[in-house]
Amino acid sequence: MNRYPLWKYIILVVAITIGVLYALPNVFGEDPAIQITASRAAESVEDVQDRVMARLEEEGIEAHSPEILEDRLLIRLTSDDDQLRAADLMRDYLGSDFVVALNLAPATPDWLRAINAEPMYLGLDLRGGVHFLMQVDLDASVSQTLERYQNDFRTRLRRERIRYSNVDVEEGRVQARFNEAADREQALNLLQPDYRGELDFSQEERDDQYWLIAEIPDDVMQEIRVAALQQNITTLRNRVNELGVAEPVIQRQGSDRIVVQLPGVQDTARAKEIIGATATLEFRMVHRDNEEFSGQEDAPVPPGTVRYRHRDGHYMLLEREVMLTGDFITSASSGIDQDTGGPQVNIRLSSDGGNMFNRATRENVGRPMAVVFIESRTETQERDGEEERVRVVEEEVINVATIREPLHSQFRITGLDSTTEARDLALLLRAGSLSAPIDIIEERTVGPSLGQENINQGVMAVIIGFVLVVLFMAFYYKVFGLVANMALMLNLVFIVAVLSMLQATLTLPGIAGIVLTVGMAVDANVLIFQRIREELHAGMTPQNAIHAGYAKALSTIADANITTLLAALVLFLFGTGPIQGFAVTLSIGIVTSMFTAILGTRAVVNLIYGRQRRLQRLPI
Repeated sequence: MNRYPLWKYIILVVAITIGVLYALPNVFGEDPAIQITASRAAESVEDVQDRVMARLEEEGIEAHSPEILEDRLLIRLTSDDDQLRAADLMRDYLGSDFVVALNLAPATPDWLRAINAEPMYLGLDLRGGVHFLMQVDLDASVSQTLERYQNDFRTRLRRERIRYSNVDVEEGRVQARFNEAADREQALNLLQPDYRGELDFSQEERDDQYWLIAEIPDDVMQEIRVAALQQNITTLRNRVNELGVAEPVIQRQGSDRIVVQLPGVQDTARAKEIIGATATLEFRMVHRDNEEFSGQEDAPVPPGTVRYRHRDGHYMLLEREVMLTGDFITSASSGIDQDTGGPQVNIRLSSDGGNMFNRATRENVGRPMAVVFIESRTETQERDGEEERVRVVEEEVINVATIREPLHSQFRITGLDSTTEARDLALLLRAGSLSAPIDIIEERTVGPSLGQENINQGVMAVIIGFVLVVLFMAFYYKVFGLVANMALMLNLVFIVAVLSMLQATLTLPGIAGIVLTVGMAVDANVLIFQRIREELHAGMTPQNAIHAGYAKALSTIADANITTLLAALVLFLFGTGPIQGFAVTLSIGIVTSMFTAILGTRAVVNLIYGRQRRLQRLPI
């Protein structure tokens, strides 16, 4: 009656073994480390690893366990002071060809990492990191939209050979000026049908000129602002995720602000570069009469041209009109050119971008086209002895190729210096450009000491709750209480193991969920044990009482835990970050507590009492 088949014990042993193995990495902590990444067109980190280690040894900095992870060199240090010294030393030693950032590397043994056992992530309130509150300039997004309409008007009027004096953006609206009323009427008939619902058109006459005015309606203006804010959130999330920051928090606050939290990031300057840098491409035709331009940076340029520096060092004259921008790029991936063996970036455009690019290239077959790479980032520069943040915009021609045939939605860019550059370019293009400028108006660094204090207080809360429950169960339910305490300890191990396997983020609310789970985990055993006591008082034999206690309490346990699980699910679906953290740990705790309280304790009770046929009494 009270005996388990062998396969159930095997399941229990396997589950305990897996739980212990995947919970173990959280015991070993983290080592202070520096992370070195090669910038564009620089030598690889493999080439400098030996030099870096030798340089650190010369300066008396004890470094160990260097490893290369996805083209990043990670070097572990023995103390926080050595970490800061090593980072400053390497920044000066390696120069601008490499990016040196502070990091915390898990000290998990190799044999655990071999089975993908990694510690769970800690949130900003536990691990430390950086918190940014960013203001989005939504007016700039409206201005960019008006400028796009301005360029569209000019292009369409020229294509249809409608004469106009000028097309400007003034006072938040697009104004086209004509010398003849007939030209204005023709332009209105051309533009109004295509922009119906997007723009409101009106006509004015002043200074002997005929004006066509296009204004953005209020509802469309609001849509542009909301879309710009959401696009910025998406871009920031893509960028941070691409660069490997674990479990970032990027969310909207109010109508024009974004909160960015990067747990574990110790280098604030580097964090600003991560979230602030953007990149895009522009495709322009090389100026027809100046394909072999050899002028210098300050040489005058003909009308209708723009001077750009080629990455080889010389300057080129390109046509002012942009054929296509990176806004139409939907995906980008790095690869190898099958003809030359060199690096390349494979580009895919949206359908609108593909049609636009096809028209532009069809008209210029046989002419050279330049690809202009534009990168915007924020750097820390020292001026007058003080550090300040400066916005740096770099523009250079990375590729010039002759158009052999009309291009469509898919094409490739070659002529890059290295596979690292191709990969970085693809990363930046995938992340996209910010739809509107952003300014960091609040910056907070949560130090590891504060995080450690939170961890200590949270662990103390768990320990106190655990000890109180253990003492009560042992006193009130005797041997059965000790069995429940074993299940409670195993439940904590399972919670940590599941969080680690899911690579979930543990925050202070998450610890609160664990504390609550500690109190709730014995509920199932209390129901079972009380049922056993009632059956004994009713005259049942001990063996029948054990069986009846577990069997009859099961439905009550399931009802109680399922309702709590549904509440946790609602919290997760409708709550924000901290609430979701609480819901996740609570949900995991409910599921694991049911496993340990029902299957785990029953297995131990069966081992102790299952073979005692003449059992007269139970210590309960």
